[in-house]
Amino acid sequence: MSRPLFEVLAPGTLSSVQDLGRAGLRALGVPVGGAADRHSAILANLLLGNPAGAALLELTLGGPRLRLLSGATVAITGADIATRCAGVELPGWRPLRLPAGTELAFGSCRRGVRAYLAVAGGLDLPTVLGSRSTDLRAGFGGLQGRPLDAGDVLSAHATAAVPEVDRPEVPGWWIDPTPDLDLSLPAVAAVAPGAAVLDGADWQRLCSTAWRVAPASNRIGLRLQGPPLHLAEAWQRPSEPVLPGTVQLPPDGQPIVLLNDCGSHGGYPRIGHVAAVDLPRLAQLRPGETLRFAAASLGDHDRRACERAARMARIRLALAQRLGREPLGTDG
Repeated sequence: MSRPLFEVLAPGTLSSVQDLGRAGLRALGVPVGGAADRHSAILANLLLGNPAGAALLELTLGGPRLRLLSGATVAITGADIATRCAGVELPGWRPLRLPAGTELAFGSCRRGVRAYLAVAGGLDLPTVLGSRSTDLRAGFGGLQGRPLDAGDVLSAHATAAVPEVDRPEVPGWWIDPTPDLDLSLPAVAAVAPGAAVLDGADWQRLCSTAWRVAPASNRIGLRLQGPPLHLAEAWQRPSEPVLPGTVQLPPDGQPIVLLNDCGSHGGYPRIGHVAAVDLPRLAQLRPGETLRFAAASLGDHDRRACERAARMARIRLALAQRLGREPLGTDG
């Protein structure tokens, strides 16, 4: 069962339905996809007592205007985005109870690129290949594989209670997104060496340069601009497997860090791989901002992943106690 929840009055810059993506299909050429900032998407759902992989909205740069067709409890995480409802400015990283008949209006992202809007119960859309996430390049999932458009109506699973409030209710508690996602600090990503070896001092150059994010960056990859890098030897291998976090080096010497919508293989040399725990921060980088790499080993990547998982487990238990529910897993 579901109930109509939002009517889209204006779609925003690029708003799409996402969840945690499609696992186990990369061998068939299907990208993982899902929320680019997976960390923020999971926390948005956990704040509402949803499963971590419940469908939600990813809002890029500027958000939509939505009319609430019924009362709703929502959470907003990720980028710092201007949000108002019934004349009240809404903060992020906490559950918000909103009245029916009002307008939920998002402005521009003040810091970061992607904000997440989760609703209690999760958005109710058909699953395609095991996920409700939108694959914008292939054109399937979500709302017929496209971004939100004016006139769309989004429904939520009718498993959550409908709040009966006359005005927005904002609790006095919230989740602090740091240390895992601090948009006020410069972005640094741990990188381990890849199969392709850089020439001479170019590995040090990779890790000492403040790389600028190019405007052509998107959900497929983060394109970087800086001093050209070169390989130690000519690259003559065929296409090889890639995944989110792979750092490729095109012929122009400008690195690309692959993100959620990347394919399953590529022909560019793989000069490194970014730690998975740093990908949410990379997904929040705006064109013109800078990124630095820090040399690390695969063992360092694993250690940080365990530390992140332990923090998420503590958050999950604290939220379960606060909401009076059984703890839910964080892997969808």
